[in-house]
Amino acid sequence: MEGDTIAAIATAMTNSGIGIVRISGEESFAVIDKVYKSRTGDKLLSQMPSHTIHYGYIYDGDKMIDEVIVAIMKAPNSYTAEDTVEIDCHGGILVMKRILETVVKYGARPAEPGEFTKRAFLNGRIDLSQAESVIDVINAKNDFALESSLQQLQGSVKEKVKEIRAKIIHEIAFIESALDDPEHISLEGYGEKLGHIITEISEEIEGLLSVSDNGKLLKEGIRTVIIGKPNAGKSSLLNVLVGKERAIVTDIPGTTRDIIEEQVNLDGITLNIVDTAGIRETEDAVEKIGVEKAKEYMDKSDLIIYVVDSSVHLDKDDKEILELLQNRKAMILLNKSDLPQVISEQDFKEILCGYGLSLHIIPISAKGGDGLGALRNEIRQMFFEGEISYNDEICITNVRHKAALQSALESIRLVEHSIAQEMPEDFYSIDLMSAYESLGNIIGETVGEDLVNEIFSKFCMGK
Repeated sequence: MEGDTIAAIATAMTNSGIGIVRISGEESFAVIDKVYKSRTGDKLLSQMPSHTIHYGYIYDGDKMIDEVIVAIMKAPNSYTAEDTVEIDCHGGILVMKRILETVVKYGARPAEPGEFTKRAFLNGRIDLSQAESVIDVINAKNDFALESSLQQLQGSVKEKVKEIRAKIIHEIAFIESALDDPEHISLEGYGEKLGHIITEISEEIEGLLSVSDNGKLLKEGIRTVIIGKPNAGKSSLLNVLVGKERAIVTDIPGTTRDIIEEQVNLDGITLNIVDTAGIRETEDAVEKIGVEKAKEYMDKSDLIIYVVDSSVHLDKDDKEILELLQNRKAMILLNKSDLPQVISEQDFKEILCGYGLSLHIIPISAKGGDGLGALRNEIRQMFFEGEISYNDEICITNVRHKAALQSALESIRLVEHSIAQEMPEDFYSIDLMSAYESLGNIIGETVGEDLVNEIFSKFCMGK
């Protein structure tokens, strides 16, 4: 229930130096007054000023549970905009659980996942885009994802969306007023004026959408599949990228039969790497399954890295792989550059031309780590035009936000069409309102309860 006082352990459930039990709701101070005793016999915490810290003990009746520091924050100046208490205790799992059980015993109830942040949203302290950025900050996998999430937490997306919505609602209000009072408000020539405004709004939305795919890749990582023939050095490449022996490496072809997945941060670029079984014709039933899985992962990938053993000649298996690379984002790594070369970079370029492929070729030695800098730079060029920006530009990283922007843009284009066809002004108003509501989905002004519950259910406990 929304009016309940909730409590949860806000730190990880593992032994650590400190743990935090958080309480929020109307009865927060009534609860803490029942379980907290100061060392010096001060007044009840409910009588103390907001945003103060107090040293004492947590008791269950006459039994002391732990020595603590308690921070009190009175509504509306707290994370949830409700009365909030945070108990800093020793970070043992048992003691944190005992304190939580005691708090619940004296009037709170266990919080649901994300319920503190949900209350901050419902109480108007943050909008939905800021609420979603909280979990993004927690889950950030690289510097860009962290910077972007922090910008959104500070309201960058909210402010931009509100700015665009303000322009739209102004025009809706003007149209409706003119239709209601045509004697005093004229719509003559309005279509041309609105057309300029709509073009401006369209460009703003398109600008946000133009960076959304890159933003998603930087936030969630590039789905990368390593393919090649057996013994080409795929597993060696994975190991050198990961920085440890993640995959077994032998001279025996077909060692990797199952899919190996690993996440790598390559100088700010997150790669969600899949090392696959070597692609070749085989009668081995298990290896054959691995080859089919490799082809399935290729279909789902953002990037394919084709590892070629440059110390041996190409064969029919290589030709099959080259056929699979048609119309895909891929690069070629000429591996084992430390050995005598049978295939040069120029040779391979000519082979690619025969298949109608124009792919970047990078000589590497997965064993020694040579060529990784060139690999990193090529990924930057392929996905981010050579740059990863950490500036103040808004970058849409949330799939839900992207869908809402696309919906809004479709409605704006319908307005453009109506203007071009010189249709009645009430047609403009209908599609403008549709765009306004789509943008409202981003900040949570037009979303249903089910969606709100779904979003916050993905949060960790205590946040």
